[in-house]
Amino acid sequence: MIYDPSIHHRRSLRLQGYDYSKEGAYFVTVCTRNRKCLFGNITDKEMTLNDAGRMIRSIWQEFPERFPNIDVDKFIIMPNHIHAVFVIICTGTGKSEPCVHNHDGPNGTLPDTVGRILQAYKSITTDEYIKGVRQWGWEPFNRKLWQRGYWDHIIRDEKDYNRIWEYIHDNPANWQNDPLNSL
Repeated sequence: MIYDPSIHHRRSLRLQGYDYSKEGAYFVTVCTRNRKCLFGNITDKEMTLNDAGRMIRSIWQEFPERFPNIDVDKFIIMPNHIHAVFVIICTGTGKSEPCVHNHDGPNGTLPDTVGRILQAYKSITTDEYIKGVRQWGWEPFNRKLWQRGYWDHIIRDEKDYNRIWEYIHDNPANWQNDPLNSL
């Protein structure tokens, strides 16, 4: 099918007009394509990671080395998705100000933004997962490891943060009722 912008348009889930490089805390959810369970299992309301799940966790924990302006906070891997809270820290700027970018062109994802961080995470984990399929017989996936896009929420205050932390913490125990549970 040929692309026709009059009928093929994808509505952005991002908050219109918001600068996603602003210093602050962000909650994100990223699902595997077709919600395929590839990272482990829930047993007795606890997530048990397989080798692929441990790789997914390891790469997330290393992200402050790749993106020194982020602090990884809460994180959980579920069988077919991840939830993460991370904080963008812009050294040298005032609180809630955008980070300074050195971006030459009008196209592409700006550096040091939520989008760029997740774009890199999805790319790196996909490459490593492909290696796992080839070298260790991990369950293969069809063309893409992750779904297109992600869900995000800008954390506004401590009450919002605590609600999200509780949701992340309780996610394995609530797996049977989780809307992302494709089983």
